[in-house]
Formats: sequence, structure tokens, C-alpha cells
Amino acid sequence: MPAATPRPGRRWGKLVPWLFVAPWVFGFIAFTVGPLLYSLYMSLFNWPLVGERTFVGLHNYSSMLQDEDFLDAVVVTLKFAALYVPVNLVLSLLLAMLLNQKVPGQGVFRTLFYLPSLISTVALVTIWSWAYSHEYGILNYLLSLLNIPAVDWLGSPDWAMRSVVIAGLWGLGGTMLIFLAGLKGIPSELHEAAILSGAGPVRRFFGLTLPLLSPVLLFNLVTTLIAAFQQLALALLLTKGGPLKTTYMVALYIYDTAFKHFEMGYASAMSWVMFLVVLLLSMLVMRFSSMWVFYEAEVKSK
Repeated sequence: MPAATPRPGRRWGKLVPWLFVAPWVFGFIAFTVGPLLYSLYMSLFNWPLVGERTFVGLHNYSSMLQDEDFLDAVVVTLKFAALYVPVNLVLSLLLAMLLNQKVPGQGVFRTLFYLPSLISTVALVTIWSWAYSHEYGILNYLLSLLNIPAVDWLGSPDWAMRSVVIAGLWGLGGTMLIFLAGLKGIPSELHEAAILSGAGPVRRFFGLTLPLLSPVLLFNLVTTLIAAFQQLALALLLTKGGPLKTTYMVALYIYDTAFKHFEMGYASAMSWVMFLVVLLLSMLVMRFSSMWVFYEAEVKSK
């Protein structure tokens, strides 16, 4: 007997999922993959915004090794990441654990702590610029009530980086929400069994909560690390890289190179180098995650 031909309805049913995915795929190719590959092409040229473009091969990449401004910006970015990433993760986890408690008005507190992460960067910078103001800022006003001298939060090389980190932590609501979802996924029976066995709060946290939360911690670690290396808005709008370039991060240096000095080729090359650096760091974190990340499904399969 001849093989039955597939019904038109079945073929249409197979195409429906692809039709739903198609807009995202088109947008991803047009607005992510396309510009990414084009910037790689640009990085091989001396590419002024106006004027003749000259092919220079890998010269833009080799120039970075002699560019002291770029190397200094990398160091500043590493300092920012070293401060921002651990503090962000610790505070987000602490807030998530507090909001995971059964207290009246729990939903209100969750909303209040998450709302700051929805504020636009420009509004955020405006708020913190006022708070950090040397003469009229709320922070120095509070210090004056304690008879403590005013601090030049944004103008002092000793305080500028810390001030940028604190402003960046204002939006940790997203990280906190992911931790909270992870905490909700831990069965309460495990905590009850640990309490019955005599385990105290500290032992339950390090022996039960943290291991079961480690996959969520890994996700937040990688995303926060990427965000730290991509930080531009705070340094650009809050301190403009100052004072004395103590907050002059790589993203800001790339921005200045591209849109102030119009060296699009060199800026593209630096962008690709930083992309590879962040990719390498993320891969290293993922590579060594097997040493400290606990997956419940893997244990059940053994």
C-alpha cells in the first residue's frame, strides 16, 4: 500500500512553534549577531567616523598592550568588580532570606525592595548625585548631626569608587528576587528535619540552605560579573571617570574612544577584547562550579 501523505494540519502544526520563535530569531540576528560581526570587521580597520578607512589588521589589538589608559581602565574595572560582585550577592541573599520569613505585610516589603531596580539609570544618578552633594546632600547632613565632618563622596579619590559601588547596589532587587525564588524552592521538610536533629541556624544555612541554593548562586554570580564589566552609566553620569580617573572603567574608555575621539575601529577592538575577557571569566566560573554547586537531580540519579 502507498505510504499515507501527512495531513496539511499536521504540517501546519509543526510550523506554528517556529512562527512564534521567528520574530525573536530575526531580532537576535538583526540587532545582536549582525552588529557583533560588523564590529569585529570594524576592529580590523582604522575607522574614523568621517574620512577614509584603512585596513590595519590586528594593529588595533596589539596597540592595547602599549595603551596605558586602557590598561589602567582594566585595573579600575577589576577593582569595581571585586567590590561590587561580592557585596551585591551577599546583600541580595540577606534580603531574600529576610523576605522569605513569614511576617505580616510580606508582599509589601518585597515590592518596596524590588522597586528601586525598576528606576531608570538617569533617575538613579539624579537621586544619588543629590544624596552625595558635598553641601546639600542628605548623607553629609546626617553626618553633621553626629558632628562628623562632611565627606566629598564623588570628588575624593578615596571615596569615589565606593560611592559608585553603593549607587550600583541600589538596583539589587532583581538579584534578590532570583535568590528568593530559589529559597522558595527548598522544601520546608528539610529545614524541619534539620531542626529536629539539633542543627542551629548557622549550621542549617551552610549545611542545607547554601548547598541547595548554589545553582541559583552560580547564575547570579555570572550575571552580576557580566554586569560589573559592562558598567558604563554610573561612571559616565555620576563621576565622568573622575576624580583622577579612579572610576574610569573600560566601558567608559570605549565610549570616549568611539564617540569623543571617533576611533571606531580601536573602540570595536577593545569591545571584543573585553567580550573575550568576560567570556573567559564566565567559563572559568562555570568550569570550577562543579566543586561547589550542588544539583539535587544529580544526587537522585546516582
